[in-house]
Amino acid sequence: MSTAPELTRYLASRNIDYDLLPHGRTMSSMRTAEECHISADCLAKAVVLLDDNGYFLAVLPASHHLRFSDLEEQGHWPVRMATEEEIERLFPDCIPGAIPPIGAAYGLRTVVDESITEVPDVFFEGGDHATLVHMSGPAFDRLMVEAPRAHFSMHA
Repeated sequence: MSTAPELTRYLASRNIDYDLLPHGRTMSSMRTAEECHISADCLAKAVVLLDDNGYFLAVLPASHHLRFSDLEEQGHWPVRMATEEEIERLFPDCIPGAIPPIGAAYGLRTVVDESITEVPDVFFEGGDHATLVHMSGPAFDRLMVEAPRAHFSMHA
């Protein structure tokens, strides 16, 4: 049970308290929430996207679907999902599908769906498919203090 080295360094540099929750390998964030007996509203997932300004992360609850049109209305145009190869280059210390939603740890812009900032506790993949990072909602908000907040998702 561990987290990606870049993530670990970043969290330490920001003095963020967190703990780790082991889990079995799952094929989706919704299944991870079920496996860990947590609300999918509290499980933050990251979607790696590309717009005219480069790569960025959209962070939203696992219980939600991304609405590309909302992101495009907010200036991320044109927007497309990054390919697996692009994601592997951006997150070399993470297993595909288990990237943490902390873009700043990897030098990436981040936009946060407001719905994930309204929960008391936040969980997210730590870079492998066996470990969730858990922290308080206020601690997660401190990590996202520079990230713009917007509504760009809808409940599944």
